[in-house]
Amino acid sequence: MRNKIVAGNWKMNLDYQEGISLFSEILNMVGDETRGNQQVIVCSPFIHLYNIAQQSKDSENVFVGAQNIHQNDSGAYTGEISASQVKSTGASYVILGHSERRAYFGEDEKLLEVKLNQALKNGLKPIFCIGETKDERESGEFWDILAKQLKETVFLLSNEDFANVVLAYEPVWAIGTGLTATPEQAQEVHAFIREEIAKSFNQEVADNTSILYGGSCNPKNAAELFSQADIDGGLIGGASLKSRDFLDIINVFNGR
Repeated sequence: MRNKIVAGNWKMNLDYQEGISLFSEILNMVGDETRGNQQVIVCSPFIHLYNIAQQSKDSENVFVGAQNIHQNDSGAYTGEISASQVKSTGASYVILGHSERRAYFGEDEKLLEVKLNQALKNGLKPIFCIGETKDERESGEFWDILAKQLKETVFLLSNEDFANVVLAYEPVWAIGTGLTATPEQAQEVHAFIREEIAKSFNQEVADNTSILYGGSCNPKNAAELFSQADIDGGLIGGASLKSRDFLDIINVFNGR
Protein backbone atom coordinates (compact mmCIF):
# COMPACT_ATOMS: atom_id res chain seq x y z
CA MET A 1 0.00 0.00 0.00
CA ARG A 2 1.47 3.34 -1.02
CA ASN A 3 1.84 6.15 1.47
CA LYS A 4 -0.56 9.08 1.66
CA ILE A 5 1.66 12.14 2.02
CA VAL A 6 1.23 15.83 2.71
CA ALA A 7 4.59 17.57 2.22
CA GLY A 8 5.16 21.24 3.01
CA ASN A 9 7.68 23.29 1.04
CA TRP A 10 8.49 26.46 2.99
CA LYS A 11 10.72 27.75 0.16
CA MET A 12 12.77 30.84 1.18
CA ASN A 13 10.46 31.93 3.99
CA LEU A 14 10.59 32.26 7.78
CA ASP A 15 13.51 33.33 9.92
CA TYR A 16 14.99 30.88 12.42
CA GLN A 17 12.58 31.48 15.30
CA GLU A 18 9.52 31.69 13.03
CA GLY A 19 10.36 28.34 11.48
CA ILE A 20 10.97 26.62 14.79
CA SER A 21 7.69 27.97 16.18
CA LEU A 22 5.69 26.97 13.12
CA PHE A 23 7.06 23.44 13.12
CA SER A 24 6.34 23.09 16.83
CA GLU A 25 2.74 24.15 16.17
CA ILE A 26 2.43 21.67 13.31
CA LEU A 27 3.89 18.83 15.34
CA ASN A 28 1.57 19.54 18.29
CA MET A 29 -1.49 19.93 16.09
CA VAL A 30 -0.79 16.80 14.06
CA GLY A 31 -0.38 14.74 17.23
CA ASP A 32 -2.23 11.49 16.62
CA GLU A 33 -3.96 12.75 13.48
CA THR A 34 -1.71 10.73 11.16
CA ARG A 35 -1.62 6.98 11.34
CA GLY A 36 -0.74 3.91 9.32
CA ASN A 37 0.43 4.85 5.85
CA GLN A 38 -0.07 8.61 6.33
CA GLN A 39 3.01 10.82 6.39
CA VAL A 40 3.68 14.51 6.92
CA ILE A 41 6.94 15.93 5.56
CA VAL A 42 8.17 19.48 6.16
CA CYS A 43 10.88 20.72 3.79
CA SER A 44 12.41 23.79 5.38
CA PRO A 45 15.31 26.14 4.65
CA PHE A 46 18.65 24.70 5.77
CA ILE A 47 18.77 26.88 8.89
CA HIS A 48 15.87 24.98 10.48
CA LEU A 49 16.78 21.41 9.60
CA TYR A 50 18.64 20.24 12.69
CA ASN A 51 16.22 21.77 15.17
CA ILE A 52 13.03 20.52 13.55
CA ALA A 53 14.56 17.09 12.90
CA GLN A 54 15.27 16.90 16.64
CA GLN A 55 11.72 17.95 17.42
CA SER A 56 10.28 15.20 15.23
CA LYS A 57 12.76 12.40 15.96
CA ASP A 58 10.26 10.48 18.10
CA SER A 59 7.38 10.89 15.66
CA GLU A 60 6.42 7.90 13.54
CA ASN A 61 4.68 9.90 10.83
CA VAL A 62 6.29 13.37 10.70
CA PHE A 63 9.51 13.78 8.73
CA VAL A 64 11.88 16.57 7.75
CA GLY A 65 13.39 17.33 4.35
CA ALA A 66 15.65 19.83 2.60
CA GLN A 67 14.80 21.78 -0.53
CA ASN A 68 18.03 21.13 -2.45
CA ILE A 69 21.45 19.50 -2.38
CA HIS A 70 24.64 19.98 -4.39
CA GLN A 71 25.61 17.33 -6.92
CA ASN A 72 29.07 16.70 -5.43
CA ASP A 73 30.15 15.07 -2.19
CA SER A 74 32.12 18.08 -0.92
CA GLY A 75 34.55 20.74 -2.09
CA ALA A 76 35.02 24.40 -2.95
CA TYR A 77 31.37 25.22 -3.66
CA THR A 78 30.75 28.31 -1.57
CA GLY A 79 27.17 28.62 -0.40
CA GLU A 80 26.18 25.06 -1.31
CA ILE A 81 25.27 22.08 0.88
CA SER A 82 25.92 18.39 0.27
CA ALA A 83 23.62 15.42 0.69
CA SER A 84 25.74 14.08 3.54
CA GLN A 85 25.51 17.43 5.35
CA VAL A 86 21.72 17.41 5.02
CA LYS A 87 21.57 13.81 6.22
CA SER A 88 23.70 14.70 9.26
CA THR A 89 21.00 17.11 10.48
CA GLY A 90 18.53 14.25 10.84
CA ALA A 91 16.58 15.10 7.67
CA SER A 92 15.34 12.16 5.63
CA TYR A 93 13.92 13.75 2.45
CA VAL A 94 15.00 16.28 -0.17
CA ILE A 95 13.03 18.03 -2.92
CA LEU A 96 14.67 17.69 -6.34
CA GLY A 97 13.59 18.93 -9.76
CA HIS A 98 11.32 21.68 -8.46
CA SER A 99 10.22 24.02 -11.24
CA GLU A 100 11.82 26.98 -9.49
CA ARG A 101 15.21 25.22 -9.44
CA ARG A 102 14.76 24.35 -13.10
CA ALA A 103 13.70 27.87 -14.10
CA TYR A 104 15.91 30.08 -11.91
CA PHE A 105 19.01 27.90 -11.58
CA GLY A 106 19.04 26.11 -14.92
CA GLU A 107 18.77 22.61 -13.49
CA ASP A 108 18.20 20.06 -16.24
CA GLU A 109 17.70 16.30 -16.38
CA LYS A 110 21.42 15.57 -16.65
CA LEU A 111 22.17 17.45 -13.43
CA LEU A 112 19.11 16.09 -11.65
CA GLU A 113 20.12 12.52 -12.39
CA VAL A 114 23.39 13.17 -10.55
CA LYS A 115 21.57 14.82 -7.65
CA LEU A 116 19.17 11.88 -7.40
CA ASN A 117 22.06 9.47 -7.04
CA GLN A 118 23.75 11.72 -4.48
CA ALA A 119 20.57 11.82 -2.40
CA LEU A 120 20.02 8.09 -2.49
CA LYS A 121 23.68 7.27 -1.82
CA ASN A 122 23.46 9.34 1.35
CA GLY A 123 20.18 7.89 2.60
CA LEU A 124 17.90 10.76 1.56
CA LYS A 125 14.57 10.04 -0.10
CA PRO A 126 13.94 12.34 -3.08
CA ILE A 127 10.63 14.09 -3.63
CA PHE A 128 11.14 14.42 -7.36
CA CYS A 129 9.12 17.04 -9.23
CA ILE A 130 8.05 17.08 -12.85
CA GLY A 131 5.69 19.43 -14.66
CA GLU A 132 4.90 21.47 -17.72
CA THR A 133 4.71 25.17 -18.47
CA LYS A 134 1.61 26.95 -19.75
CA ASP A 135 2.99 27.02 -23.31
CA GLU A 136 3.82 23.31 -23.20
CA ARG A 137 0.32 22.44 -22.01
CA GLU A 138 -1.41 24.63 -24.57
CA SER A 139 0.69 23.22 -27.42
CA GLY A 140 -0.19 19.66 -26.40
CA GLU A 141 3.44 18.59 -26.13
CA PHE A 142 3.31 18.29 -22.36
CA TRP A 143 2.87 14.50 -22.45
CA ASP A 144 6.23 14.16 -24.18
CA ILE A 145 7.79 16.70 -21.78
CA LEU A 146 6.63 14.78 -18.72
CA ALA A 147 7.79 11.44 -20.16
CA LYS A 148 11.21 12.91 -20.94
CA GLN A 149 11.58 14.33 -17.42
CA LEU A 150 10.92 10.85 -16.04
CA LYS A 151 12.92 8.78 -18.52
CA GLU A 152 16.10 10.85 -18.19
CA THR A 153 16.11 10.84 -14.38
CA VAL A 154 14.18 8.55 -12.04
CA PHE A 155 13.59 5.86 -14.66
CA LEU A 156 17.35 5.34 -14.84
CA LEU A 157 17.33 4.14 -11.23
CA SER A 158 17.22 0.52 -10.11
CA ASN A 159 13.95 -0.86 -8.78
CA GLU A 160 15.45 -0.78 -5.29
CA ASP A 161 16.42 2.90 -5.50
CA PHE A 162 13.20 3.94 -7.23
CA ALA A 163 11.25 2.47 -4.30
CA ASN A 164 12.62 5.34 -2.18
CA VAL A 165 11.37 8.06 -4.55
CA VAL A 166 8.21 10.11 -4.10
CA LEU A 167 7.02 11.82 -7.28
CA ALA A 168 5.29 15.19 -7.41
CA TYR A 169 3.42 16.56 -10.40
CA GLU A 170 3.53 20.35 -10.40
CA PRO A 171 1.91 22.08 -13.36
CA VAL A 172 4.21 25.10 -13.57
CA TRP A 173 1.33 27.28 -14.74
CA ALA A 174 -0.46 26.65 -11.44
CA ILE A 175 2.34 27.45 -8.99
CA GLY A 176 1.91 30.71 -7.13
CA THR A 177 -0.57 31.91 -9.73
CA GLY A 178 -3.77 31.04 -7.91
CA LEU A 179 -4.62 28.71 -10.79
CA THR A 180 -5.14 25.04 -10.11
CA ALA A 181 -5.49 22.09 -12.42
CA THR A 182 -9.00 20.71 -12.18
CA PRO A 183 -9.20 17.41 -10.29
CA GLU A 184 -9.86 15.73 -13.63
CA GLN A 185 -6.79 17.34 -15.25
CA ALA A 186 -4.61 16.40 -12.29
CA GLN A 187 -5.92 12.84 -12.20
CA GLU A 188 -5.32 12.42 -15.94
CA VAL A 189 -1.66 13.34 -15.52
CA HIS A 190 -1.18 11.27 -12.36
CA ALA A 191 -2.66 8.24 -14.13
CA PHE A 192 -0.31 8.86 -17.06
CA ILE A 193 2.69 9.00 -14.70
CA ARG A 194 1.66 5.74 -13.06
CA GLU A 195 1.29 4.10 -16.47
CA GLU A 196 4.78 5.28 -17.42
CA ILE A 197 6.18 3.82 -14.19
CA ALA A 198 4.55 0.48 -14.98
CA LYS A 199 6.11 0.50 -18.45
CA SER A 200 9.59 1.28 -17.14
CA PHE A 201 9.47 -0.97 -14.05
CA ASN A 202 6.34 -3.05 -13.49
CA GLN A 203 2.78 -2.67 -12.27
CA GLU A 204 3.64 -3.53 -8.67
CA VAL A 205 6.22 -0.74 -8.54
CA ALA A 206 3.70 1.65 -10.10
CA ASP A 207 1.02 0.70 -7.59
CA ASN A 208 3.41 1.32 -4.68
CA THR A 209 4.70 4.73 -5.82
CA SER A 210 3.25 7.81 -4.10
CA ILE A 211 2.52 10.64 -6.55
CA LEU A 212 1.72 14.04 -5.09
CA TYR A 213 -0.03 17.03 -6.63
CA GLY A 214 1.92 20.26 -6.34
CA GLY A 215 0.05 23.14 -7.91
CA SER A 216 -1.65 25.62 -5.55
CA CYS A 217 -3.21 22.96 -3.35
CA ASN A 218 -5.04 24.48 -0.37
CA PRO A 219 -7.71 23.60 2.24
CA LYS A 220 -10.51 24.46 -0.18
CA ASN A 221 -9.50 22.15 -3.03
CA ALA A 222 -7.48 19.43 -1.26
CA ALA A 223 -10.40 17.08 -0.60
CA GLU A 224 -11.50 16.98 -4.23
CA LEU A 225 -7.91 16.57 -5.47
CA PHE A 226 -7.02 13.87 -2.96
CA SER A 227 -10.18 11.91 -3.76
CA GLN A 228 -8.80 11.12 -7.21
CA ALA A 229 -7.60 7.53 -7.65
CA ASP A 230 -3.96 8.31 -8.48
CA ILE A 231 -3.36 11.40 -6.33
CA ASP A 232 -1.69 10.35 -3.09
CA GLY A 233 -1.38 13.75 -1.42
CA GLY A 234 0.16 17.12 -2.06
CA LEU A 235 3.37 19.12 -2.15
CA ILE A 236 2.12 22.26 -0.46
CA GLY A 237 3.65 25.71 -0.82
CA GLY A 238 1.94 28.79 0.65
CA ALA A 239 -0.59 26.85 2.74
CA SER A 240 2.24 25.05 4.56
CA LEU A 241 3.29 28.37 6.12
CA LYS A 242 0.08 28.49 8.18
CA SER A 243 -0.29 25.70 10.70
CA ARG A 244 -4.11 25.63 10.59
CA ASP A 245 -4.26 25.53 6.79
CA PHE A 246 -1.61 22.81 6.70
CA LEU A 247 -3.47 20.74 9.30
CA ASP A 248 -6.74 21.14 7.39
CA ILE A 249 -5.04 19.66 4.32
CA ILE A 250 -3.57 16.81 6.38
CA ASN A 251 -6.99 16.10 7.86
CA VAL A 252 -8.46 15.52 4.41
CA PHE A 253 -7.14 11.96 4.73
CA ASN A 254 -9.07 11.61 8.00
CA GLY A 255 -12.37 12.66 6.43
CA ARG A 256 -12.42 16.02 8.21
